[in-house]
This record gives sequence, structure tokens and C-alpha cells, in this order.
Amino acid sequence: MSFRKINFANGEFYHIYNRGVEKRPIFSDSYDLQRFLQSMEEFNSTEPIGSIFENSFKKLGSEASKLKLVNFVAYCLNPNHFHFVLEQVSEKGIEKFMHRLGTGYTKYFNNKQKRTGALFQGVFKSKHVNSNEYLLHLSVYVNLNNDPKLLGSEASKLSKSSWSEYLSENNFGKENLCKKEIILGQFKTLKEYEEFARSSLDDIIRTKEKEFDFD
Repeated sequence: MSFRKINFANGEFYHIYNRGVEKRPIFSDSYDLQRFLQSMEEFNSTEPIGSIFENSFKKLGSEASKLKLVNFVAYCLNPNHFHFVLEQVSEKGIEKFMHRLGTGYTKYFNNKQKRTGALFQGVFKSKHVNSNEYLLHLSVYVNLNNDPKLLGSEASKLSKSSWSEYLSENNFGKENLCKKEIILGQFKTLKEYEEFARSSLDDIIRTKEKEFDFD
């Protein structure tokens, strides 16, 4: 039995990631992708949530008062793996959220595909973000993780990242899952962050920094 080496603390940031078992796809179509995104939002609550299907009919007015387990800083969903940058805001928030997300989505996916067994490759992986510089560069790596520069021939249209949220001036709408001000608040303009991101991505690709490796 393997044990997690990292202790999650409130107010700290973490790189959370995992892939499909045997590197298999975790999304078969765009509906799966949207279901996973909805799960990211719905399961991020300190209270029991009940049925995601039933919740989809509820008004959004209750969202503001919902106590969260984590804050999303950035995310990227690719056909067979995902990356999150999370800030824990509730005791054991990351562990509770990831357990809910993994269990709930696996149940949905297995039912849809008429399969059984694990969907993800063991326990999710995690790395503590121990500096602001690391946080800034990690936000780029995750926001642009579906960029063909990083994935090469593996790049797919069946992916979704928070990059579109970062580039949008619009702070409204259900799609906005991230507290992007944690990152963007450190730049004078949105354009400045975009330029930093493009430059940082080139550096990440060129140096292949170990802290950004998936394995």
C-alpha cells in the first residue's frame, strides 16, 4: 500500500494531476468533458451535494453562499489526463474534493461506457508550490497544457483549459471556475500576463524543467 508523502495545508497551493489507467482516455466526447467540468464545480462544496443531474436544474443563486473545499487557480483537461492548480481553503479540502471528483466521475463514465473498475491511474499526484515564482510559471504550464507546443501530435480538440478564462475580461458566467486574480493581480495588464505566459512556455519547453514533468 502506498501512502501520500505530502500534507495539505490551508492557504497553500498545489499542483494536482492524474491520468487515465494505462494512459487510456478519460473523455470520449465533448459531453464527458462538460460533465467533468460540472463535477469540478459541483463537488467543490463542504456540504453534501446530492445528484449532479438534479442540481443542474437549480438556479445559480445559491452558488455565492456555497463554502468551498478548494480554490481553482488554473486547470487543463486533456483526453487522457488533467492538471489542476489548487489552493486548499477547507481542512482536508483537497483530499475530500479529489475523492468526490474521482469517485463521482468514474461512476458516471463507467455507467455510460458499460465498463467496471478504475478509471484513473491510482491515487492522484500532487506537488507543493513552494514559491510565488513557481506558482506563476505553473499557472502558465497548466493554462497552456493543451497547447500543441507541449503536446505535439497528441494535441486534441477534446480538451479544455482555464486559458480562455484568463484571456477574458468578463468575470461573469458559470464557465469561470478560477480565482484568476491570484495570478493576474501580479501583472499590470492582461496583455502583460499573456506575454509572460508565451515567454514562459517557451522556456519550459526548452529546458524541460523537472518540476513540470507529469510523471
